[in-house]
Amino acid sequence: MLRFLTAGESHGQGLVTILDGLPAGLTIDTDAMTIELRRRQGGYGRGRRMAIESDRAEVLSGVRRGRTTGAPVALLVRNKDWENWQNTMHVEPQAPAGSTGANRAAVVRPRPGHADLAGVLKYDLDDIRDVLERASARETAARVAAGAIARQLLAAIGCDLTSHITGIGGVFFPAGTYVAFDTAKAMALEAPLRCADPAVEQQMMAAIDAAKESGDTLGGSFEVIVRNLPVGLGSYVQWDRKLDGRLAQALMSIPAIKAVAVGDGIEGARRPGSQVHDEIVADAAAAVAGQPVVKRPTNRAGGLEGGVTNGEELRVTGFMKPISTLMKPLRSVDLTSLEEAPAAIERSDVCAVPAAAVVAEAMVALVLADAVLDRFGGDSMADLVARVKGADSKIRGRLSRRPSPPQA
Repeated sequence: MLRFLTAGESHGQGLVTILDGLPAGLTIDTDAMTIELRRRQGGYGRGRRMAIESDRAEVLSGVRRGRTTGAPVALLVRNKDWENWQNTMHVEPQAPAGSTGANRAAVVRPRPGHADLAGVLKYDLDDIRDVLERASARETAARVAAGAIARQLLAAIGCDLTSHITGIGGVFFPAGTYVAFDTAKAMALEAPLRCADPAVEQQMMAAIDAAKESGDTLGGSFEVIVRNLPVGLGSYVQWDRKLDGRLAQALMSIPAIKAVAVGDGIEGARRPGSQVHDEIVADAAAAVAGQPVVKRPTNRAGGLEGGVTNGEELRVTGFMKPISTLMKPLRSVDLTSLEEAPAAIERSDVCAVPAAAVVAEAMVALVLADAVLDRFGGDSMADLVARVKGADSKIRGRLSRRPSPPQA
């Protein structure tokens, strides 16, 4: 089992991640980790903090001479902005209720849509800052660092993943729009929104500009695509082993993600079964080339049937609500006086959908890496790779026989 745990807060000294269960012998590319962390910080609509932080992951344990040892891997992503928040974080709350300014210590006006009010009530706190510093999406930097290692494990068995933006605010791709894996993968990492249609991307950017001008925020959607996954990841025998359920939970755990779809998702619920299910056909000509005879002309299921990977590309979509911090704040209540007051304003983004897509890639990679280890096991990468290849060879052999002629 692959387990990971994160500790740290938005304006603490840094974020610590422990990743336990990795096989020995996995080569760790720290530059690739840095690239993923940089991707998370990019995207049109991000806020001021992205100009301050320059995220890198430091490996504290579990790696020797660039390869995992089988011990837990500990990572540290430092918060460069920590020095700028010493007064805010460590002085006793002395500011009057509802005060503003960079040196205020206490936050007492919860933001609608954030964990602020629920958090102080759950943990019996007086200062919302104790909630918002941990509930901040800054925590996802640790997930991306851990996910970068999971990606490298998947790459070692031939899997690759990418993502692209499918909607921002009211600007969405039409239902049924298909973006090929290679198209999404080929987009430049520094692209403003990593949208496959340049004209639609310009409309999305204009929508973000309009939201910023009006002091508002925008959400949107993204699709994560994974190819070359082994057949049989996940299981239908128990509810908590279904891979689609685990992926949905992982994506829903990302701040502001409010819905997840697999394959056609919502659109599939609006069509009859004859237009939803992927037919299974026999291609006799494929057997001549030693390729699997059994094929699917479509992939509306998104690579999952019964909670199990079926050999097609895995496709999952996440839907993100607008960020809770508005520059023109919504109505709220001052918790010290219980009188109405504008919600608190914290440094934030106008739109963070591109960043959420990168975090989603990391979460998908972590879930899939765990599923691979669960199915194939192995204490070393050599064992794991050999078992994956053996299972693939067995399945290909079963599906590559020439079809038997029909009985008279």
